[in-house]
Amino acid sequence: MEEARMSLRRAVISAIVVVTVTTSACGGRTTEPVAPPPDAGISLPADLSGSGPGTVVAAHSMPTLDRRLSGVTSVAAKVTYASTSGVTGQPTKVTGTVFAPKGKPPEGGWPIVAYGHPTTGVVAGCAPSSSPTLSNLSSAILELVNAGYVVAMADYQGLGDDSTYHPYLDATTAGYNLIDSVRAARKVVADTSNRWAAFGVSQGGQAAWAANELSPSYGAGLELVGTASVSPPLNVSGFVDDAVNRELSKEQEPVYQALLASQKNEDPGLNLDDYRRGVVADKWDVLLQCDFGKADERSAAAEQITPDDLTPSTAAAAAALRARLRTSDLPRRPLAAPAYVVYGGQDVLVPPAWTDAALQTACEMDDVVRIDMQPDRGHSDVDVSPVLGWIADRFGTDPAPNSCPSFVTPPPPPGSEGTPAPTGDGG
Repeated sequence: MEEARMSLRRAVISAIVVVTVTTSACGGRTTEPVAPPPDAGISLPADLSGSGPGTVVAAHSMPTLDRRLSGVTSVAAKVTYASTSGVTGQPTKVTGTVFAPKGKPPEGGWPIVAYGHPTTGVVAGCAPSSSPTLSNLSSAILELVNAGYVVAMADYQGLGDDSTYHPYLDATTAGYNLIDSVRAARKVVADTSNRWAAFGVSQGGQAAWAANELSPSYGAGLELVGTASVSPPLNVSGFVDDAVNRELSKEQEPVYQALLASQKNEDPGLNLDDYRRGVVADKWDVLLQCDFGKADERSAAAEQITPDDLTPSTAAAAAALRARLRTSDLPRRPLAAPAYVVYGGQDVLVPPAWTDAALQTACEMDDVVRIDMQPDRGHSDVDVSPVLGWIADRFGTDPAPNSCPSFVTPPPPPGSEGTPAPTGDGG
């Protein structure tokens, strides 16, 4: 088990590095070319009956998949399934992937892990399912399959199907997409349980938390046992304040631009020139691409961005954008199942103060959260080795550890100027 945990740590750190070390409109790009759509593969057996969220439209083999992963799976499928837009409430189609271990399933069927992937792009063609290495995520998926889970990974709306746009960091859409990926997995892999957990990294960490909140109202027929979120952007509207104060880090600049692009897709009447100028305006489309062929041009443009290039033109423009993004700030309601949050005290992409505030609110809602704030770590180098064991325990009978009793800041006594900010206890 210890070897598996360390392997998972290496795989997840590699996955986060996709987001934070390379440069694109969304905080990261794959380090391999985004190839033209490969042969769709052959159709795989799947239950295509029914209607509504999670209905499978198509399931195909993945002939170019990383051999390390294809060698240990009994099923490796690219799927198209029905989901729901969190913005409009209308039905959508989402692509994703499903993987099943070899061998005999345990009694009750294979448990399922919905893997929320980190940012891979914000335009069609940036979907992990279109990449032989799943946008460098195959190692993380491999560890979960080897641990005995069916793994479902949504591409997120708009990344693998160009019939709609990708609502970047819209928590509701991502949460719906994760829940429906579990439903789709159960239609592709027959011997599955209805019990599932979510494990998300960065953008996927937000998705996992959102899925936990949405499970009671949207996850009928499924039993969520817990969610793990690594370096999650639980506060989205905070990017606006940093832009106003000209304090966006280089890591935050592409994320903020991706948020602007998403809001423009949602509302064509939005005047982007209220929020961009200089090289951001001149190289807008280049900065948004995840195409490997434009990597050098994109990197050069990103290096030229100045704080003024992303500062809202007026206080009114900033207020309007902040109000839009607050709809995705988390938490919004109590969690349905225990959660585990790992984040770094030196994170310059998602400042730890943002995560502290979100967790304070969650704890005040009486949520059960294991909080692991690692003071000397950043966004991409947190230690995630305990996550696999925590997930296994949620499928068992062990009670979930809860850091909230020692994390919540008590109200200051009358006449006091306040108390120190809370810190995670790692327990």
